[in-house]
Amino acid sequence: MSPINTMSPIDKNMLSYSGGFLGLIVLILDLIAIFEVLNSTRTVGGKIGWSALIFFFPVLGIIIYYFFSNRAQHNARYEVLP
Repeated sequence: MSPINTMSPIDKNMLSYSGGFLGLIVLILDLIAIFEVLNSTRTVGGKIGWSALIFFFPVLGIIIYYFFSNRAQHNARYEVLP
């Protein structure tokens, strides 16, 4: 005997769309973070490490990167002219 399904087809579609939408947002944020890492002044090992963390752990990797990566120091590529 199968369990009783109380969700309507509309509810099932809403869940699949919201998961797809959230997945798309996470993908976009991952790409932005990896692009920022690759354009930073970090060493090659640092770039590979941060990119791998973000790639293999998308949500947790982004959170760790934005809070613990010292982004301001590594993204200062240009000097301000006097």
